Amino acid sequence: MAERTIDVTDEPAGYDEAGPVLLRGTAPDALSNLVAVLELAADRQLSCGATTRSPSAATVKLVADVLVAGDYYDGGEPIAAAAWPVLLQVGGLARQAGTRLELTRLGEATLAEPSYQALSALWTKWLACVSHDELRRVDAIKGQRKPSTLTSVPKRRAAVAAALASFDPGTWIDCDDLLAMLQTQPAPLVVARSLLTLFRLYLIDSYYGSLGHAGHNAWAIVEGRYALCVLFEYAATMGVIDVAYTGPAGARDDYRKLWGGDSLSWLSRYDGLVAVRVNELGAAILHDPAAVGSLGLPKPRK
Repeated sequence: MAERTIDVTDEPAGYDEAGPVLLRGTAPDALSNLVAVLELAADRQLSCGATTRSPSAATVKLVADVLVAGDYYDGGEPIAAAAWPVLLQVGGLARQAGTRLELTRLGEATLAEPSYQALSALWTKWLACVSHDELRRVDAIKGQRKPSTLTSVPKRRAAVAAALASFDPGTWIDCDDLLAMLQTQPAPLVVARSLLTLFRLYLIDSYYGSLGHAGHNAWAIVEGRYALCVLFEYAATMGVIDVAYTGPAGARDDYRKLWGGDSLSWLSRYDGLVAVRVNELGAAILHDPAAVGSLGLPKPRK
C-alpha cells in the first residue's frame, strides 16, 4: 500500500471543528518523564486500584504535573499521565504494595542510571503484557468484559507495531492511512472475535446501541479506536512515535449515525490524533534494539 504523507504545518482537511493541529516530539521527553514518574513511585506517591491496577484520579493529576511538557490536553482528558503508572507495573519497574506503588530492584536500578535502553525494554515488555487491555480506555464502548468477546491483546499490539515498522522513519503518516494498512496487512488488526461477539459491544444501550449494527463503520469504531489508543497513549508515551493531534471533539464522525452516538462529543479521547511519525528512537526500537544505546539523544533533565 502506498504511503500518503501530510504536511503537518498546515491544518488537515476535516479537522477544523476540532481546532489547530499541534505537534509533539516524544523521545527525549519520554526518558525524562520515566525518571520523574519513577521518583514519584520511589516516594510512594502513586496509588492504583488493587484489582484493576489502574491509577487513581489523584495519581493521574500528580503524574500530569511532573511530565516535562505536560499531558497532551491541558486540564482535559488524561493520556500520558494515565499510561505511566500502568507502564511502571507492566515493565516490572514498580509493584503494588497495598494500593501504593513501590519500586522494584529493576526500577531502582533504572532510576539510578536511566537510559533509552530502559524505554526499549519497556516497549518489549508492554507488547507481551496480558494483564492490561487498552480498549478499556475507550470508555464509550461497553460490553468489553464479557468472556470470549475480544481477541488476544498481545496479537493486537503486534499488529500495530508491525504497521509502524513498515513505515520510513521520519515520515509523517496520516492516521487514516495507517488504519487502512492495519485492515489489510498480512496479520490485520482484529479486536472483536467475530460478528457475533461484535453484537456484544455497544454504545449506551446493549440492544439499540449494539455495534453489530454499525456495518462498514464497525472496524473504525472498535479496531480503529483501539489502534488510536495504542498509538497515542502508549507508543507516543514511550517515545516511539512523534504525534500531530488536535482536540477530540468533532475530529471523527464515523459513530454519529449509531444509536446514541449523536449525544457524544467524541467516541474516544484519542479521536484527535491526526498523524504519527516513527522517530529516531522508534526506528531503533522497532528495527534494531541493540542500536538504542548509541543514539545521540539528550539525557534526562534533572
